[in-house]
Amino acid sequence: MARCQPIRAAFVFSGGAGHWTGGLNYLRNALRALRQHAAGQVDPVLFLAPEVGEEDAALLVGETTAMPMRAAWLSADRRHSRLRDAFLRGCDVTAERAFRESGIDVAFEAGEFFGARFSIPVLTWVADFQSHHLPQFFSWRARWRTYLGRRLQLVGHRMILLSSQDAERDCHSFYPRSRGRTVVVPFAVPQPEGIVAEPSVPLRHGLPARYLYLPNQFWKHKNHGVVIDALALASHQADRMVVAASGSPVDHRNPGYYAELQARAAAVGVATSFRFLGLVPAQDVPQLALQSVAVINPSLFEGWSTTVEEAKSLGVPLLLSDIAVHREQAGDRARYFAPGSIRSCAEAMLAGWRSPEDAPEQRLASSRASAGQRSREFGQRLAAALERAASLRRAGGAA
Repeated sequence: MARCQPIRAAFVFSGGAGHWTGGLNYLRNALRALRQHAAGQVDPVLFLAPEVGEEDAALLVGETTAMPMRAAWLSADRRHSRLRDAFLRGCDVTAERAFRESGIDVAFEAGEFFGARFSIPVLTWVADFQSHHLPQFFSWRARWRTYLGRRLQLVGHRMILLSSQDAERDCHSFYPRSRGRTVVVPFAVPQPEGIVAEPSVPLRHGLPARYLYLPNQFWKHKNHGVVIDALALASHQADRMVVAASGSPVDHRNPGYYAELQARAAAVGVATSFRFLGLVPAQDVPQLALQSVAVINPSLFEGWSTTVEEAKSLGVPLLLSDIAVHREQAGDRARYFAPGSIRSCAEAMLAGWRSPEDAPEQRLASSRASAGQRSREFGQRLAAALERAASLRRAGGAA
């Protein structure tokens, strides 16, 4: 029998200062897609930790139709006891009680773990399996926690949401018990409503008229170093080439990494042409991408790149590391380079730099329809995944 009322889905965000920006962006895009394309199917209920700043809260609240709940139980000082319950008792009883009081039908689990015996159906988003492929970037404690958490998640009868076929292959390979309970829903970033090029934004960040843009967190696996070295090599043939790099300078796994990159840029002679912008306002990112010559993502590993999705929605050319998920995500609309090759990266940068450029308004016009279609598919497929997860019974399997 068809459901008459939309399902109530709990979305939780507990990030404070220095949180994972990718997780915030994913949640914001998910809420937007549901609001725009699945309003009659899913009623999102947003729970925010007390530590969530007003700027981040505003980004999320703007994508929901109901006011969020500021949940004291999500505070950082209660996280340890909640995780202890989830791991040892199999259930985060505090979250379970709060969700039941709010009439929640399904909980969206991202950066949280509610326990293998959580009585409310759960849809778990697994961003990627980077710790399996690049263990050198994780401490043994972080790897152990990730592996254990994944296995406990798969004990419960929850659905596993993945953003790419590549990630699903990893999930089935590393966790065979997940077969039959995974669903792939590539996330999409819509073209910002009413966006037009604002030349004052690049100028405010001290950028010239032409620049390449690298909007990634300054984390080791994002592989900024190859672009720094490639810029030094490419500068012999394009002496005015500039790369602007924005993103959080904090890498908790490698605290000194940002300073190492700055020293590396100075050592190879590109301290003035590789611009470290740090974390810029969220509204500046699409402007910096739109007005760039091309967007670069040199990452060694991705689950599904927000950087790539944002560039696609704006019609901006792409220079991407040649990894499987980038091929899946961008197809033939990008130039690819070997992620470990300075020369390959330099050649891609030079080719992008020398290619004819469309005006920003042409880029936007050419990409508007496809960006809208991808966003619509994301919203509809995410709603279907939440409905499927909500139908799961404690006995296992889908209803």
